[in-house]
Amino acid sequence: MARPALRKIDPALDLSRHLHAFEQPPVPWDVQGLFARPAPLEIEVGSGKGMFLVAASAERPQHNFLGCEIARNYARLAAARLARAGRDNGVMLQGDALQLFREALPAACAVAVHVYFPDPWWKLRHRKRRVMKPGFLTDVERVLEPGGSLHFWTDVREYFDTTLAMIAEVTGLLGPFEVPERSAQHEFDYRTHFERRTRLHADLVYRAEFQRRAEAPAD
Repeated sequence: MARPALRKIDPALDLSRHLHAFEQPPVPWDVQGLFARPAPLEIEVGSGKGMFLVAASAERPQHNFLGCEIARNYARLAAARLARAGRDNGVMLQGDALQLFREALPAACAVAVHVYFPDPWWKLRHRKRRVMKPGFLTDVERVLEPGGSLHFWTDVREYFDTTLAMIAEVTGLLGPFEVPERSAQHEFDYRTHFERRTRLHADLVYRAEFQRRAEAPAD
């Protein structure tokens, strides 16, 4: 079934502060230069329509939020939602998150990395396309500051179990720590549209949090 058409963006809306194309930034990259002021950084991989970024940037205004989305139309929609909400602490990158972590982000630059409902790539021959794979996970550990957290949610039990085993094998992250489900306070009180759809259909969501060791920073 085809996805519904995305909401049209007002052409008069200025996205210059909230949307950037990730192509080849300088290395090392001053990621804080994207924001109005330096602050603890949280990064979301695969931001989709931007529900998490818009909500989290309001809940934690003392933090900066960087979203990365490979699909141009979705990245623009998420940036437009941040712009309309006046979130100076939220920025979208349109590009490949794996490349972003591998080539651009400096070590220990983020207090949190969020990965919510990534594409499970159901067919066995396509699973190499999954974002949660060894190289990315070691990059996440490097990018997190000591004590920083990785948040991973999915509605696919096999993906969840495989990823947790992989994290234990290739990283020194502590966890998994249980993340209890909380009741939604209103219709859109969910991390992402995928979580909203999954829970409204009474399907299970698998959640885990990991933490980088404070006493032994990764190389």
